[in-house]
Amino acid sequence: MHIIVCIKQVPDAKDLKIDPVTVNLIREGVPAVINPDDKHAIEAAITIKEESGGKVTVLTMGPPQAVEALRECLAMGADEAILLSDRAFSGADTWATSYTLGCAIQKIGQFDLILCGRQATDGNTAQVGPQLAEMLELPQVTYAQGIEVNGKTLKIKKALEDGYEIVETALPALLTITKDMNIPRIPAIDAIMDSFQKDIITWTVNDLTLDKTKIGLKGSPTRIRKAYTPNMKRGQVEILGKSIDEAVQTLIERLSAKELI
Repeated sequence: MHIIVCIKQVPDAKDLKIDPVTVNLIREGVPAVINPDDKHAIEAAITIKEESGGKVTVLTMGPPQAVEALRECLAMGADEAILLSDRAFSGADTWATSYTLGCAIQKIGQFDLILCGRQATDGNTAQVGPQLAEMLELPQVTYAQGIEVNGKTLKIKKALEDGYEIVETALPALLTITKDMNIPRIPAIDAIMDSFQKDIITWTVNDLTLDKTKIGLKGSPTRIRKAYTPNMKRGQVEILGKSIDEAVQTLIERLSAKELI
């Protein structure tokens, strides 16, 4: 089975900043990590490979420093890593990103399964996975928290707001993975060292067959009118009582009224 995992390198969530002029995220000088949900997708792919055999290819679009994220994926157990990196790709919204990733997957050729993280922390749209499935005309199951491989079909545990449902689909297919799927492994030091001995394939816009009017900022139909960082202030609540027991009881009653306990 050939599994393709689409990942994204994102700014560390605690260091997110927005440029007030361009309303884009400030990425320069900000620590970058693999998008948390994508790590669960990587772990799911590697687990399937270990149980059923096959190959895991990790694909990302980003600046040259995204190779750091790809090397981490290789250290976790991925077999191949591909970076889409070109200034022509920059500024892409979810639609342009999905289109570019789709063109890359068409270049890769044969595959059985595509896994994506549920959503990225720098946008929280959860759109790339479904848009990519639509472009490639694949059946899709979102919010997967369990996968069972049965030959050419999958049985998926799909998360709902009030529970879950079991869904079956034929391969090839695309799934988006939630954090409830697994606990991503931490690569061993020798696996990390080995990852630096592996080649990372880099494709530019000239390596793909695509419509250049559909990529990057110019090919993005989304326009952000305003973006800002909210001013987060902690509120304070003072609970007074004749005794500690009375104050504690008042606190319990208030928390219960808000359904916090």
